[in-house]
Amino acid sequence: MSKQPIGIFDSGVGGTSIWKEIQTLLPYENTIYLADSAHAPYGTKSTDAIIELSIKNTEYLIKQGCKLIVVACNTATTNAINTLRNTYNIPFIGIEPAIKPAALNTKTNAVGILATKGTLSSALFSKTSNLFANHITVIEQEGNGIVELIENGKLHSKDMRSLLELYLTPMIDAHIDYLVLGCTHYPYLMPLLVDLLPSNVKIIDSGEAVAKQTKSVLGKTNLLNSTLEIGEHAFFTNGNPSIMTSLLNPECHVEYLDF
Repeated sequence: MSKQPIGIFDSGVGGTSIWKEIQTLLPYENTIYLADSAHAPYGTKSTDAIIELSIKNTEYLIKQGCKLIVVACNTATTNAINTLRNTYNIPFIGIEPAIKPAALNTKTNAVGILATKGTLSSALFSKTSNLFANHITVIEQEGNGIVELIENGKLHSKDMRSLLELYLTPMIDAHIDYLVLGCTHYPYLMPLLVDLLPSNVKIIDSGEAVAKQTKSVLGKTNLLNSTLEIGEHAFFTNGNPSIMTSLLNPECHVEYLDF
């Protein structure tokens, strides 16, 4: 079973930022990536709708023989991962905004969170925030429109820059020294964020932590691939394959899948 692939799903192409971290840390693992771009963004949907879509994605990956599933979507994790873990007999790795390290390390006692509505309004995010950040100022900002621009190939557009300037201004005015990215699409904004934010602001995303957790769980469950052959990777989307291709290595083949 160790040769079976790791399954990864997201509401779209953003989770490829997580895939890159996993592939770097675990080069011998095979992976299947599923992008539900036709239903992106998840962040504006109801909890029931998010759970339904997450179940659909999970069942497809299980049918492909995946040994572990990474929910590479903050909104799906915070709204659906408990249901998935209680329904399927397979390990799940989730992702949520890394507010803990920001809250513990801030010197200005002010941090910013850029995330979707579905993540910011979830019970899991509220619990984590109350546990670690109730003593500091937290500027929460819904990233409305960001996912849609990325999914439509407008990552480097003027519209994206204008949107980020609007969202970051209150954070800069509040003198944040950490910005937490609460959506797997957002790491692709890193060059633009660095350009727009003061140089002292540190940007945190959860990609590396998710990869390390994936490795840890595979090890504990004896599911690490024992072969020393470089892994094979399959990418599927029900959106525009060229959008995902533009974010991946040139040799990665993305296939359209009607699901």
